[in-house]
Amino acid sequence: MSRLPKLVYLSLGSNLGDRESNLNRALAAIESASIRLIARSSLYETEPQDVRDQPWFLNLAVECETSYFPVQLLAVLQRIERELGRTRTANATPKGPRLIDIDILFYEKVVMDNARLTIPHPRMLDRRFVLEPLLEIAPGLRDPGSGRPLREFLRKTETQRLRKL
Repeated sequence: MSRLPKLVYLSLGSNLGDRESNLNRALAAIESASIRLIARSSLYETEPQDVRDQPWFLNLAVECETSYFPVQLLAVLQRIERELGRTRTANATPKGPRLIDIDILFYEKVVMDNARLTIPHPRMLDRRFVLEPLLEIAPGLRDPGSGRPLREFLRKTETQRLRKL
């Protein structure tokens, strides 16, 4: 782990079982892994985007501090997903139902794209269920690639259905 804490934003989602409990268990596990939660958005109930024939999701965003490097953080979050019951198998439906999903949206101002990890998250600018909760806790965030405020990207996602709980 590096010495100085880094600011990161995560997106969490669940659409199987007790969705809210799944998210709360994930947040507790994140804190137990020495990742400090700074801010948490409201819960949002959101329509599935890619695979439509599945239950709606509960989503939220969190601002955190971590001493993990990006790929280390990814490994920790994937371990938490596994411990909470998420399975990633070759025959699983991509973007299908899941107990828990934890994505790294931003890691400081890092821009990276390799076989294991892309930061910022590659589809976040097209996802209302990511942008709404993220902008609730960090309204001034900008896309590091273009420098444009994230609010500008939110406008093009307005047809995606969600409701704040």
